[in-house]
Amino acid sequence: MGTGASRNSDSSHGNDGSERGGEDHSGGQLYVSLRMENYKLNGDIIPHVFGSVPLIGSWDSSKALAMERESTSMWILSFVVPPNHETLDFKFLLKPKYANTPCIIEEGSNRLLSGGILQGDTRMAAFRVDAESDDLLEYRVFVEADRVSPFDLAASWRAYQENLEPSTVRGIPDVSINAAPEVGVESGSSASLELDLEHYVVPAPAAFANSGLVYAANFTETPRSLTCAGTFSNSESPSSASHSHNTAGVSTDRTATRKEMEVIVPDPSKINPTSGMVESKSVGTFSPFQRQDSHRGLFVDRGVGSPRLAKSVSASTFATSLKLDSDSKKNAIPEAAGAVAAAAVADRMLGPKEDRHLAIVLVGLPARGKTFTAAKLTRYLRWLGHETKHFNVGKYRRLKHGTNQTADFFRADNPEGMEARNEVAALAMEDMISWMQEGGQVGIFDATNSTSKRRNMLMKMAEGNCKIIFLETLCNDRSIIERNIRLKIQQSPDYAEEQDFEAGLEDFKSRLANYEKVYEPVEEGSYIKMIDMASGQGGQIQVNNISGYLPGRIVFFLVNTHLTPRPILLTRHGQSRDNVRGRIGGDTVISEAGELYSKKLANFVEKRLKSERTASIWTSTLQRTILTASPIVGFPKIQWRALDEINAGVCDGMTYEEIKKNMPEEYESRKKDKLRYRYPRGESYLDVIQRLEPVIIELERQRSPVVVISHQAVLRALYAYFADRPLKEIPHIEVPLHTIIEIQMGVTGVQEKRYKLMD
Repeated sequence: MGTGASRNSDSSHGNDGSERGGEDHSGGQLYVSLRMENYKLNGDIIPHVFGSVPLIGSWDSSKALAMERESTSMWILSFVVPPNHETLDFKFLLKPKYANTPCIIEEGSNRLLSGGILQGDTRMAAFRVDAESDDLLEYRVFVEADRVSPFDLAASWRAYQENLEPSTVRGIPDVSINAAPEVGVESGSSASLELDLEHYVVPAPAAFANSGLVYAANFTETPRSLTCAGTFSNSESPSSASHSHNTAGVSTDRTATRKEMEVIVPDPSKINPTSGMVESKSVGTFSPFQRQDSHRGLFVDRGVGSPRLAKSVSASTFATSLKLDSDSKKNAIPEAAGAVAAAAVADRMLGPKEDRHLAIVLVGLPARGKTFTAAKLTRYLRWLGHETKHFNVGKYRRLKHGTNQTADFFRADNPEGMEARNEVAALAMEDMISWMQEGGQVGIFDATNSTSKRRNMLMKMAEGNCKIIFLETLCNDRSIIERNIRLKIQQSPDYAEEQDFEAGLEDFKSRLANYEKVYEPVEEGSYIKMIDMASGQGGQIQVNNISGYLPGRIVFFLVNTHLTPRPILLTRHGQSRDNVRGRIGGDTVISEAGELYSKKLANFVEKRLKSERTASIWTSTLQRTILTASPIVGFPKIQWRALDEINAGVCDGMTYEEIKKNMPEEYESRKKDKLRYRYPRGESYLDVIQRLEPVIIELERQRSPVVVISHQAVLRALYAYFADRPLKEIPHIEVPLHTIIEIQMGVTGVQEKRYKLMD
């Protein structure tokens, strides 16, 4: 019954009865949660509760109610007190796990709980293990009590009645290692897979961005400062169009060549904040700050963009809803709202306007992984909810000057080539600044930018418009450079018409030599240097003049990225009993179909990763994922609380039909905006994304395969990161049961393959 958490747990120890005594208790039932904690006790002794009506109705120790283990040191028992009997007389006792005797009853007088207030010593429970010794075994005691409505308790009470059974996996540590096959556990022969693994392959969704070998620059922002006078190559236009955001406003054609670029960007409209408004530095918008001096209600954040004033136990006012203009979503606070807003306050929200926008300017020789790094960083920031776009200067150059430029075009002593390259760089910078003025937050400016003169030009253009951080990629590993050069010849539109691979290779190496002659490492401004970080096995990262929330997150992300190819397998747990009943949340065991899937999954993993003995299995802490992973042997198993299913709060254990019938307002709110909707006392999809960030960082850091066994909402969020899907699509991504999504990460980007093991 542990789904209904107390609203006022800090006042539940009985020492503030005067405050609670004044509340209006009408219209609800008393929900009580008893917790006991002891870090030193082994798992063979279980705390119990027994007492008079209505709790147990018997002082017979054999009929005592067992407390459920919530963690390695905490036990819990939750229940609802009938309205006609709110005084409880009870005691705690200890029993061996596998027997009813001997029982050890706590010392002292009986405990009395009246109206939710625990009388007497509420902090500790003492047990005398040995009658001949004065040594006492002590537990910390926590009592939480709250008055809640029947609707709030409906899901929890039903789950308690229908699923009251000991958990089969509770009591194990958060991280368990099962590196060697267990004796007596079915290892699962791969022979039970009817045919080759390819037999189970099903088509991946067409919306997956990088489903094949692609050139990453093709997915960058489509130039809007150039008209159709230039022509995209066939490999560019279809894909870039599908990934272009806000391309409707295409400006008129510009003069063909300019010796000096002058950028004139109008200042954003100056808005004077009125009373009760707070300016957000991170995006330059204003959001309502509600004054609550005259309300006794509890302000509840129901997800970004949908705050409400909810009626508390003592409130005498009706709950009100604050409607936000849907048109303001364009410039709304980023979905990583909590951290961004806190950082904005810390950085003084009314600072210079250029601090509201951030430009990450890539620096480095060709074939050093700049575009790959830029694409990964763009995907990461978008997933966190920051409005981010990737501007690739090479794409502008190809549109403006064609794709058949030889190495001579890139010589420093070629004035026409230098002028043309500076021109397209300035055009891309203009586009990025214009986009920022329209509400963009982070622009990734992808080019070699190999001289201080070019970088000074960009800094001059950015002055008063955005803050620049240079990101320099340096690589001294000749094998990695050679590999990147060959990939460039294979994928870049610059060599699409070159039939002779060796001729293209020679030309590109000549281009590279031209850049090397004039290359100047970054020493100016704010910068991040990534030195030999591509392999993921060491390297160095240097930072200069870097501060603030977002730059800090970027550095943290870059420290953990590398190019090592490895698969990541995503799958939901096997079908659970709640899946069969159509109930959301819960912590039930898996059904017969789920058990069959767990065996098939074990066989699949054994066959797919037979040569990858350093792979690992990640699960949530809920038993349906742990049971699904149990037949898999020979790999470390790691439990992540961050991988637990979205918390459905008071709706946990209900069906959607029951929510629609009993809580129609909540049902409609969720239907309108599933991304931001937060279950009462639960989570929203945006909450899930924020708690999954450490998982993403660790997946990026891993150099070996990982099998993630989790839940639908969690896997939707993880999949959206790899597939670079917009946040608004996350709640609608299809992640079917008994299907494995294989994400292949490597130097060519991200590819997907799906295996359906069962219907």
